[in-house]
Amino acid sequence: MIKPAIPANESQRLQTLRDLNLLDTPPEERFDRVTRLAKQVFSTSIALVSLVDEDRQWFKSRQGLDAEETPRDISFCGHAILDDKIMVVNNAANDERFCDNPLVCGSPNISFYAGYPLAAPDGSRIGTLCVIDDKPKDVTAEQLQLLRELGRMVEEELIATNATTNDLVTGLSNRNGFVAIADHLLAMCRRKEEPATLLMFHLQNLKEVEAQAGRGAADTTATEMAHMLMACFRDSDVVARISFDIFGVLLAGADLDGVEPARFRFDEQLSRRNRDSSHQHEMEIEAHAVDYKKGRHADANALLQDGEVRIIEAGEDEDAVA
Repeated sequence: MIKPAIPANESQRLQTLRDLNLLDTPPEERFDRVTRLAKQVFSTSIALVSLVDEDRQWFKSRQGLDAEETPRDISFCGHAILDDKIMVVNNAANDERFCDNPLVCGSPNISFYAGYPLAAPDGSRIGTLCVIDDKPKDVTAEQLQLLRELGRMVEEELIATNATTNDLVTGLSNRNGFVAIADHLLAMCRRKEEPATLLMFHLQNLKEVEAQAGRGAADTTATEMAHMLMACFRDSDVVARISFDIFGVLLAGADLDGVEPARFRFDEQLSRRNRDSSHQHEMEIEAHAVDYKKGRHADANALLQDGEVRIIEAGEDEDAVA
């Protein structure tokens, strides 16, 4: 058996997958109708929408299979996402990658596999639409074209999903997307008894920029803010645009002291940016840190609300001083 290789863009691919907020969610008819049709068209025993996570493949839609997930290192789909073409295995017993694979030698006794690699809106291949049978099969060019068309139907649903969890201006996760990812990471922190910290960045003069120079200038400033945050924090940190002028970063595994190096990098970059006379507007940013407490914060929304309260209280203090 040959384990699937790791794609070159793995960090981005996993972030994109989690931004879609589909992992570990209930079945949905918009995906189930595609797998039912694929199973019928190919006359196979199994059809799946499979999402390839860090160490597993999880099935968003499944026809003819009881298992909800299988390990990534024995998955056919892990191989399929390495290319943008449909992967066809006519007889797994004759393929050195799979001939002694547990999924071939045991249940569900895979012999035939055809998988269309599903591309998210940013181009990352996050899983497959695949059909599977326990008998060898040949496929025609017409059947492969049908699988492509069905796969594109799934991709259209991914675009619809992406629009509800991503900020269309900056490309960051929006509040919904942040909560979905953060809930997953906070659950992991609870299990491992690790700390987590939320940083909230209030771009205080963004509304003023919009009023003076228009929405285009505000969008440009927000996008610049997003780029600065992405440059200063780790790939594993969750960066999001929570609202029009509030951005959030969740750092799993980091306590209040542990976030200071990243805050310092951001402050330095902000200072350099504001000293650059080519920018029409300075960026006035106030940052607040919220230490995750599992007894106080039932979920990511509760953590966000604590951060938002601190921003509101800081604004009231400024008004009182003025």
